[in-house]
Amino acid sequence: MSMYVIGLTGGIASGKSAVSQRFEALGIFVADADQAAHDAVAVGSDGLADVVDMFGEGVLAADGSLDRPAMRRRVFADPDARKRLEGIIHPRVRELLHEACLHATGPYTIAAVPLLAESGGRKAYPWLRRILVVDVPESVQLQRVLLRDGIDEVLAQRMIKVQATRQQRLAIADDVLVNDGALDMLDERVAALDRLYRALAAG
Repeated sequence: MSMYVIGLTGGIASGKSAVSQRFEALGIFVADADQAAHDAVAVGSDGLADVVDMFGEGVLAADGSLDRPAMRRRVFADPDARKRLEGIIHPRVRELLHEACLHATGPYTIAAVPLLAESGGRKAYPWLRRILVVDVPESVQLQRVLLRDGIDEVLAQRMIKVQATRQQRLAIADDVLVNDGALDMLDERVAALDRLYRALAAG
């Protein structure tokens, strides 16, 4: 059981997954909010039933699962719909992440939460001991999103703008990992943070 939990967050295309993979390679368990969000609305779950109650049967795909692309288009176009969906999913994600971290072994664990700033930060996650923000300039985010998703710049800008600002994320950070350089630099920075977190957890 690991009681020392680090919250890992960052904006879209900041490189959170690459950072998570490097912590995992060092033997650290990472509980992933994206996976928890999928589990929270899995077929047969109370979460999916609540989504259908709120938005109607039209949000379901042919196989009975949540039609994620359709839901994504809907919430991007309607901020109120996004808030209502988050009200269903976010509490379940927090519960699933906390449970996974409590049952993990190792010197410390990481809860990777892309929308940590948007979903209440420390107030919503009082069990986080520290928060690590993976930070890149917005211009780098934009380039990476365009390259990764093959979308137009207008949609890419909109995807960035619906998230917390860079300043809002940095305001909740205990540690900041700037990820605008080469991958070998990322290895060094994660290794240094791992040493810090092992020492803090042991102390």
